[in-house]
Amino acid sequence: MSLTVESLHECDFSDVAEGDLSPVPPGEILAHEFLEPLAITPYRLAKSIGVPQQRLGEILAGRRSVTADTGLRLSRFFGTSDGFWIGLQADYDMAKARASMGDALDRITPFRRAA
Repeated sequence: MSLTVESLHECDFSDVAEGDLSPVPPGEILAHEFLEPLAITPYRLAKSIGVPQQRLGEILAGRRSVTADTGLRLSRFFGTSDGFWIGLQADYDMAKARASMGDALDRITPFRRAA
């Protein structure tokens, strides 16, 4: 679905505003925002960046994290910043951790220095 300025008033962004969106694994972003639009197969990408096809397949399936090594290779290939892929992974990991911690995080009192 494409958005236009004219159609924005009809859109419901409550899930975004309320933080109800599930975290998106980097492999899903790689597949849907890079490989599919550019018509690049996982096999071709794996060969081009010098990683085993199994590693890339596991990242795409969400069973493996993007490491700094793989992130740098993806960044070089796609022309993104060096921290792009590892940043996506860190954001995903943080969101998953926050969700799994539940109220435990809220029960931690922040440290305050005495004045």
